[in-house]
Amino acid sequence: MKICFKQTTYPRQPVNQKELQRNSILADLDKTRLALEDAYAGFDNVTDPDLIDCYIYEVNSVLKRYKFLLEQAAKINSLPEEESCPESPINALIG
Repeated sequence: MKICFKQTTYPRQPVNQKELQRNSILADLDKTRLALEDAYAGFDNVTDPDLIDCYIYEVNSVLKRYKFLLEQAAKINSLPEEESCPESPINALIG
């Protein structure tokens, strides 16, 4: 019995470095937004003073990361319109 394999080659699409960066930053912004929601939810549900301090630090940390990612996104001009809106509530927290 004879077995034949056929190898198909597909043309490679050129990888656009800017597009990869844009997608990565947007994914990180989404993850950071979710982390911020989690931190605020945790802060709202604790009563122990040590845990309150913990969540305050976590919220501040996530806000700094969010601000950094927004700056990186602005550098590569990849901001969706909702992110660049100056009236956004997240901008009030960061600014």
